[in-house]
Amino acid sequence: MIILEVENLSKKFDSARVLTNISFALNEGEVLAVIGSSGSGKTTLLRCLNFLEKPDTGSVSFRGETLSNKNTRHLGLVFHSFNLFPHFTAFKNVTLARELAAKKNPEYKKNKKIILEEIQHDGMLLLEQIGLSQKKDLYPHQLSGGQQQRVAIARALALKPDILCLDEPTSALDPELTGEVLKVIRTLAEQKMTMIVVTHEMQFAREVADAIMFIDEGNVVEYGPVQLLDNPSSERLKRFLGRLRFS
Repeated sequence: MIILEVENLSKKFDSARVLTNISFALNEGEVLAVIGSSGSGKTTLLRCLNFLEKPDTGSVSFRGETLSNKNTRHLGLVFHSFNLFPHFTAFKNVTLARELAAKKNPEYKKNKKIILEEIQHDGMLLLEQIGLSQKKDLYPHQLSGGQQQRVAIARALALKPDILCLDEPTSALDPELTGEVLKVIRTLAEQKMTMIVVTHEMQFAREVADAIMFIDEGNVVEYGPVQLLDNPSSERLKRFLGRLRFS
C-alpha cells in the first residue's frame, strides 16, 4: 500500500535549480535509499518532504492527503550533524519535542501527570531500544558521535512518525562508530519502519533497502529495486558506483 507519493517536486535557490520534477512512491514498511554525489540535491529533497524548505512546484501526499508545512507530523527527520540540544540530557533530548507538543493538547492541564508519565515511559523504552538507557542522564558532550546520533534517532521516533527520514546518518562519524548507528537502522528496517535514508554506504543500502533512487544534478536518473546497484542501466550511475569502489 502506497503511504507516500511525490509528484514533480522541484526546488531552486535563486537561479540555481536543485531539484527537477522528482517523482516517486513509497509503500508502507519499505526502505528507500537515496544515493548520489555531494550537491546532487539529496538533502534538499528530504528538507522539502518535511517542508523545512518549501518546494517551488509539485506535491507530497501521505495516504492521499496533500501535505504542507501545517501537517508534516507524519514524517520525522534525523540530521547528519545530530543537532542535539547541548544543555539537555540524552533523556530530555528524546522527550522534549513530545512534551512541547502535548502542551498544545486541550486535555493537557487536566491530565498533565498521566501524559508526562507516558511520555517519560516511552522515552525510556526508546533509549533502551537504541542501547543507551544507562546514558540517559549524560549530556551530548559526554557521548560519542555514534551515541549522539542514536539519541537523535530516538528523538525523531519519540514523535511517532509514520515515515522516518535520515540524512546521511553516518557521514559525521568515524568508521568505528558507524556500525552502531547502522545497527539501529537495520533493526528499524526489520521492524518494518517506513524509511527514506540518504546514504553513501552502498553495502548497507543493499542490505536494508527495498528500493534505490539515484539522483544526479537534481534529477532522478535511476529508480527501482535494490538490484539496480548490481546492474545499473545508466552511465551516470555506473560512474558513480565506480568512484565509490575506488575511493
